Amino acid sequence: MKSFAEQCGIHDDAREAAAHHTARLIEASGLELVRFGWCDLHGVLRGKTLTAKAAVKALRAGVGMVSTLLLKDTSDRTTFKVFEPGGTAELPGFAFASNLILLPDPASFKQLPWAQGTGWLRCQPWFQDGTPVPLDTRRILQLALGKLAQRGFGMVCGLEVEFHIYRIKDPHNGPDLDPVQAAWPGQPPTVSMIHPGYNLLAESWIDMAEEPLRIVQHTAQALGLPLQSLEIELGPSQVEAVFDATDALTAADNMVLFRNGVRQALRRAGYHASFMCRPPFPNIMSSGWHLHQSLVDGATGANVFMRDAPAPGTTPVDALHTLTDTGAAWLAGLLAHARGMASLCTPTVNGFGRFRPNALAPQAVLWGRDNRGAMLRVVGGAGDGATRIENRIGEPSANPYLYMAAQIHAGLDGLARGLMPPRATESPYASDAEMIPTNLPDALTALQDDGALVEGFGADFVRYYRRVKLSEAQRHALAEDATDFERREYFSRF
Repeated sequence: MKSFAEQCGIHDDAREAAAHHTARLIEASGLELVRFGWCDLHGVLRGKTLTAKAAVKALRAGVGMVSTLLLKDTSDRTTFKVFEPGGTAELPGFAFASNLILLPDPASFKQLPWAQGTGWLRCQPWFQDGTPVPLDTRRILQLALGKLAQRGFGMVCGLEVEFHIYRIKDPHNGPDLDPVQAAWPGQPPTVSMIHPGYNLLAESWIDMAEEPLRIVQHTAQALGLPLQSLEIELGPSQVEAVFDATDALTAADNMVLFRNGVRQALRRAGYHASFMCRPPFPNIMSSGWHLHQSLVDGATGANVFMRDAPAPGTTPVDALHTLTDTGAAWLAGLLAHARGMASLCTPTVNGFGRFRPNALAPQAVLWGRDNRGAMLRVVGGAGDGATRIENRIGEPSANPYLYMAAQIHAGLDGLARGLMPPRATESPYASDAEMIPTNLPDALTALQDDGALVEGFGADFVRYYRRVKLSEAQRHALAEDATDFERREYFSRF
């Protein structure tokens, strides 16, 4: 009898060898539990925890998961009426809260450094008939990378992630764990800061925050993540983690693992990590997620954004002074679809408060040569193998698979149409430039109106994504206290 993995058509000799190896690791390590994790629409890990014996069986058979987990907004409310006739007519296979199967990648196995006797496997959902679930965001990125590969390219990404760490005042009996205050969503924990802020890269502040930052360091490294640096950011209790560049899919997987891991490890030590863009306190600084990207030749691995010498007659404000024709067209594609991709890179109501002038955050659809006020920052130069484009539009809670897929579909359109960007800005906060959307509903409308992105992601996915995210935006609009809504909705979840 075929295993479920064989039904799905993905079980080959390599996967069987990986499954056998992982089964032996589980048994030899004396693990008691294995978590089967899957990244939801909002970038949050969900899944099931199996005993070691059951986990070995599930390497080939998978484990059941309720399908409504793909239909929830950030408050965990199901946005489709799954028990009503026609409630899921546009989403075949999701009626009546039916079952999906989470199938793990045996090669993704890790032993969690913060949870004793516990392993972890990355999973993706499948329908029970062995067909893939098209709404799975990791699959969305895999398909986008497949289109890029057809053009002969791979994508390399580096992560630069700002976030906040707080000390929990009462980690065992705080408002978030008080049964009298339980609600949907509930109260966040009461916290204090780990450093006072407003002293960028201060060594004394990093010494003050050393304990939680050591936890971040040890957790990231134990998970095998390519952590490069930990830094003190400008805002109170704000820090930044920077990672070496990897292929895009690995980078997205790493972002999911990093957020999930440091939040859990820090919580056990009495700290709260928040990847919410603007935590609900006065005088904070917004957190961004800057995505560094370049294309490589699929055959040689060479950076195809790097040119050997500036194009004749150009100056540093011309794209072709730094980038090849391919790089310039990719840059132009990102500019052309900036408004359409905004809701995929900044997917929360809270995140749009970051787009303010003179705050090291973008406000307009512009590019600049090593300019941190522009949305797109071109870094490098002729002969520099690290030449790349940095997109500064993202927030740290974004689903990384959607964030990166948006870059690919926008960039591919730039290549297909041979677009050329305008000259670099020297006034990134000029009022006469096209502006990034200032709220989530407008950004969702821009996505719906962007033909290339709709074609790239698929009309069905865009329709589904808009419905789920509009539910969040509508609840925010109806909230009596918008700040309290964001505090409950985002501070704990992200």
